[in-house]
Order: sequence, then structure tokens, then C-alpha cells
Amino acid sequence: MKIDYGKDGLELNINPKWNVSILRPKLQIAISNPIKTIKNAILNPIGSIPLLEIIKSQSRLKNVCIVIDDATRPVPSYLILEALTELLNAYGVSYSQIIILIATGLHRKSNEEELKRMIGNKLFGKIKVVNHDANDKKELRYLGTTNDQIPIYVNKHYCESDLKIITGYVEPHFFFGFSGGAKSITPGIAGAETIQTNHSAENIASPYARFGIYENNPMAIISNKIASIVGADFTLNVCINENHKITQVYAGDLQAVHERLVNYQLNHIFSKIPHFFDIVICGNGGYPLDLNLYQAVKSMAIGEMGVKEGGTIISVNQCSDGIGVGQDQFKELLFSGLSPKYLYEKIMSHEIDVPDQWEIQILARVMMRAEIFLISKLKENEIGNIGLKYAKSIESAIEKALEKHGKDAKILILPNGPQILPIKKEQI
Repeated sequence: MKIDYGKDGLELNINPKWNVSILRPKLQIAISNPIKTIKNAILNPIGSIPLLEIIKSQSRLKNVCIVIDDATRPVPSYLILEALTELLNAYGVSYSQIIILIATGLHRKSNEEELKRMIGNKLFGKIKVVNHDANDKKELRYLGTTNDQIPIYVNKHYCESDLKIITGYVEPHFFFGFSGGAKSITPGIAGAETIQTNHSAENIASPYARFGIYENNPMAIISNKIASIVGADFTLNVCINENHKITQVYAGDLQAVHERLVNYQLNHIFSKIPHFFDIVICGNGGYPLDLNLYQAVKSMAIGEMGVKEGGTIISVNQCSDGIGVGQDQFKELLFSGLSPKYLYEKIMSHEIDVPDQWEIQILARVMMRAEIFLISKLKENEIGNIGLKYAKSIESAIEKALEKHGKDAKILILPNGPQILPIKKEQI
């Protein structure tokens, strides 16, 4: 069978003697005419007046900011942008008035090849594109604090635009509950100080900071507060299937759109399992989600959901970008030589308090539950020294795990990343 891995996938030869269960995504049919469907969603918004009326209500609309996801996300933004800009043009907004803002959060900037993929040939070079930089104070605007004293720094291009449009996609997120919605603002286009405060050790440690949990999720709550202060005039979010094709589209009010797609995800993504497994094989869903080891931690958190205490997770991520460009603190902690338990305790006590600590915090938490083998392009000396284990192939990692758990060990394979997530019966 094939596991999502990079652009082409990775073949796994299953020994018939293995005790294997495979969890595949529920069928989600791709929309046959996404441009038409996206336009229809814009023309028929939920919780909001139509986009044309929003534009007409502004007597002197000079500029429009459209926020899109960065290169680590598989959403086909070029389709959203094509439909959206065609309507904006029809409403009297020219390309020269539009700026596309890449919601990088604390990720690296998207390169030219990635930008062409994200924006599409029809629009690339015609519209100004800016990569958000959370660490560049000159590119940020300070908008005060939330009622619980969280500083609000947001990209100046967004703040200074007359029409603010948020786009993105909704899927389960390993500590935000779900992506999309207000997450495009914080962390998407927020300043580093705002992001780090929201992604605090305490918030990451919350039992509500998990895949699929939204209402009581501390980070989602803060993000929504900031969004209500910063504002979003119009939102367009989608859902995608395992082939990264659009299956659902809604437009209009930020909260109404996100809530509609979250409910869709809750009904389609989670699947009950009868018990925890000795071995769980999982990835991030292939390119671009598995670009680097930093992003690959998400797949390890997927494995955490289905693996028994003391079990084995086999994480299948190409990591063509290596550990992750710009994730210097993550790399430093990955090569610190400290045990996962010690790292976790130091982060919780604030003795370690740096950007990207949340990724190590989650990695350490998963490693305290199960051993992790990494299948990637990285060499053994490139995966750090805090306990991640190296294997040349999925099959060799399985054989090593069977030596530990016995030849009848229960194996769960999740071939399509976060498109299907295991939930133990008692957890529902």
C-alpha cells in the first residue's frame, strides 16, 4: 500500500503475518467546478452581507488585503484567489489595489516557486505579494491588549487596508483544535510576542489543546478575541480531501464560516478505534505538510491518539526542507541531548522559554508516551539527540517494533495524515 509522503508517496510492503488494521478517510467528493462554487459562496455569504455591499458601504476604498495560507499548507489558494479577484475586478477593484499577504506565523518565508504554486500562473506577477514577518517590528502595528493583557501586534498591511479578507482551510489541528478562521490572524499574521504569549507552555499543556477540541481550547479562545479586535470584513474558508481537492466552501462572517466547517470536520474526520495499538504508522499527509521535521511533529501527535502507553509510533515524513528553515530554537532543543521528560519539565517551569518551544513541548510529551521512529530523507545524525529513532524504511522500523512488542503486536496504519484521526471509544 502507499503512505502519503512528499509528492509521490511511499510504498509499504505489508507482511501477511503482521496483525494490521488500516484506517482510511471517509469519502469526500471533490467539487467539480471549484471556481464557480467559490464564486457562488461569495455571492451567498453566511452571517454577513454580500461582498459587493461591503465594498459599496465604503465611500473611498483604496486598498484590499487578502490573507492566504503559507507554503506548508496544502490548500489550493490559487483557486480561491482566482474566483475572489474576478469578482473584485467586477466590483471595480483593480489588481493594483490588492495585496496578498502570506500568513507565515513564525514559519519561514515562501520562496518564488512556492508562491507560483500558491497564487497561480494567472495572478502571479500581477498582484503584490508580501510574506508576513512576525519578527520585523517595522512591519507590525500595535493595537493594545486583550482584556487578559495579551499584547496585540498584527501585520501593518492588514491593519491599514480598507477591506480585510481572510482565506484558508479548516482541518483538525494538533493544539489549536482546528485550523482556519481566526487562526489566520493569530498566529498567521501576528507579531512574535503575540504568538508566543498565545502559544505559552500552559496553553499548550491544556488538555483542551488537542486535535478537534475547539470550544474550551485556550489558544482558540485568545485567537478569537484578537480577531474580534482586529476585525475581518469577509472570510472564505474551505475543506479539502486527502488529494488536497476542495470539498466544502463557505464565505461570509469569520465565526459563522469557521463554525460551519468545524461541524463538517467533526462529522467526517474522526473515527472510533476499539483499543490503543502497539504500533501506529502515520504521516502528515505528504507535501507540503511534511516539508520539514518541525511540521512532522503534528503526525507524531496523530500517532499519540492511537498508540498505547509504551508503544511505538512510526512517523513517515519526507522532510525535504530538513529540520525547518528558521526554526533555530527548535533545532537547538532537538540537539540539546536532554531527555524528553527533562525538556518538558524545563519548558513548564519556564526555564526554557523560546520561540518554537511548543513544538518540542509536544514532541517531548509524545515521546514520554511512546518511542518514535522517523522515516524521512534526513540522515541519522540529523534528527537530533533527545531520543528520536532512525530507520531506513517503514518495514525495518516495523521489524524493530515487533522485536519489542512481539510478533502478534497490533499495528494501526494511518496513510493519509490528519484526513482521518483515531479516537478510542471511551474518549467519545
